[in-house]
Amino acid sequence: MNESISGFLILGFSSLGSFRHHIFIILLLLYFLIITGNVTIALIVWVEPRLHTPMYMFAGTLSFLDICYTAVTIPQMLVIFWIGSVYIAFSGCLLQMYFFHSLGITENYLLTVMAYDRYIAICNPLRYSTIMTSKCCKRLIFVCCLCGFMSPVTKLILITFLPFCGSNEIHHLFCDLSPLLHLACADTFLNVITDFVINSCIIFLTTAFIALTYVKIVFTIIMMKSAEGRRKAFSTCAAHITVVLIFFGSVTFMYVRPQRVYAPEFDQLVTINYTILTPLLNPAVYSLRNKKIKKAIKKYLQLKDTSCSCRAMIGN
Repeated sequence: MNESISGFLILGFSSLGSFRHHIFIILLLLYFLIITGNVTIALIVWVEPRLHTPMYMFAGTLSFLDICYTAVTIPQMLVIFWIGSVYIAFSGCLLQMYFFHSLGITENYLLTVMAYDRYIAICNPLRYSTIMTSKCCKRLIFVCCLCGFMSPVTKLILITFLPFCGSNEIHHLFCDLSPLLHLACADTFLNVITDFVINSCIIFLTTAFIALTYVKIVFTIIMMKSAEGRRKAFSTCAAHITVVLIFFGSVTFMYVRPQRVYAPEFDQLVTINYTILTPLLNPAVYSLRNKKIKKAIKKYLQLKDTSCSCRAMIGN
């Protein structure tokens, strides 16, 4: 590693000029909605005993991951849109890249496990409670986290051996592998191929598993005699499919390619899609439309109102 470059200057959308302040306001509002929605889901699932079932535990974990996932990048993006650029040390850049990829891959695995959960619930409902126990659910979440945080280690180690010289300007919204490789002063073929192989294996295997799972689910739903049962089953699966399509579509486009073939500005727009849009839509699409979660939220809001009223009466 060349010590001549100790850090990087992240420029983001450098051509926006003063218009970036308008984007800052929009992004700040979106970040507030992301945190509010996902914190609400995570807390409700945590404190409400009736939601301590696999489906809701997975949803709560997904919200927690989205909170962490956005915390890695969006605060820095806000700084970039406000002042135009941000400096980050080399070690800080590697850490940001590691946690961004780790949390993203963990979410990838979690969405795959959630597809398996729906498969058991719809295709084998009589054995669901014995197969998908609370213990099994916690183990699956642990395995998702373990695999997610182990997956980017090889890429991270390889990039630490690259020499960096010349320009230290990153035309991206945060530290990511592709922009860093473009600043390296050595052959990055091994890094590019390793990244491509790892990303392809993770995304293609999980996508194939989800696709096969839903083929079986759709076939089972079609065979149901009850129209109400089919409607409920499709409604449950629709939310998960929507989240999967948004997340996997953007990530596949961004990371399953051996080299950059689009302009940096285009890559940044795609990046915004899966770093902001997915965490923003997850609570609304997957959780807040759920009757049990809405009922639990209403219950705790009513308890809060009652508590405030009692305190006001005591005060008077």
